[in-house]
Amino acid sequence: MNEEKKKCGLYLRVSTEDQAREGFSLPEQKERLETFCKFKGYEIIDYYEDAGISAKTGNYRPEFERLKSDIKAKKINTIVALKLDRITRSIFDWEKLITFLDENNAYIDCANDEINTTNANGKMISRLLMSVSQNEIERTSERTKIGLAGAIKNGHIPHVAPLGYKREDKKLVVDYSTKDIVIRIFDLYYNGYSYQKISNLLNEEKVLEKDNWRDSTIMGILENEIYKGDFVHGKKTKHPIYYEDVVEPIISKEMWADCQVQKKKNSRSYQRTLTYLYLQKLKCPKCNRILGGKATTKKNGNAYFYYYCNDCKIEFKEKVINDYFNHSLVN
Repeated sequence: MNEEKKKCGLYLRVSTEDQAREGFSLPEQKERLETFCKFKGYEIIDYYEDAGISAKTGNYRPEFERLKSDIKAKKINTIVALKLDRITRSIFDWEKLITFLDENNAYIDCANDEINTTNANGKMISRLLMSVSQNEIERTSERTKIGLAGAIKNGHIPHVAPLGYKREDKKLVVDYSTKDIVIRIFDLYYNGYSYQKISNLLNEEKVLEKDNWRDSTIMGILENEIYKGDFVHGKKTKHPIYYEDVVEPIISKEMWADCQVQKKKNSRSYQRTLTYLYLQKLKCPKCNRILGGKATTKKNGNAYFYYYCNDCKIEFKEKVINDYFNHSLVN
């Protein structure tokens, strides 16, 4: 045990989920740590309080960073905390902290865990406790994911009910008073209306007594898998999870897919809309779907425009369409 005078920084942390638990409040931690330091003969130099912040990896804790700065400046040489998980819950972060403390001749002492890092045995025990703590966190996370997956499969979607749906007994069910609005939006887009044109139309008609329909609202509806009965959890994360047929669909999967194809066509031709004279104005003579546009550029730099139906494999040159209209006007 190192005999140098222990100059302590009391680290007090409470996360949002801890605040309701007895014994985890900041005043309670402070009182217990002061008693602990008095018993040990430690000198308290300063207090460091991080309130409402979890000890998960990646969370910035300003007071903990200040504490580390004071260790570097030799103001303190010992961190005193109530438990190991007040400091961190990650083995990776713990190993980095142990290295930092070794480099700065500093230590950690935890009142409730009855361990410290002033000797090899203390460091070994701290690693074992940290492993147990992280294992419990990971097991809890797994149980939560399994429970969430089961709930989603039973129609318990963890989001606000979107237009066209409502909640009954916590389940997402079709709202028959608004579902037709969703169907109409998909039909309009399928038939060539843009986001803006649809939102303008809904505003003009004051659908749902609203005049603040936005392009982004229409886009969000058209991109939402829930309308074909599916749900994507963690859509904006690196590992989204796709659940099929978890709620009653409002539109068919085919219609949803067709609208996504139309969206890609629109995005590809968006920069050229002023050039395509007949974009969104022509329908396929066989299936009656809106024709898409494409262009080719020759070596001489001249661009040639075409309109096509991807399903029926029909293609029309813009020049032929121009000649047809000119001939019609003359006659």
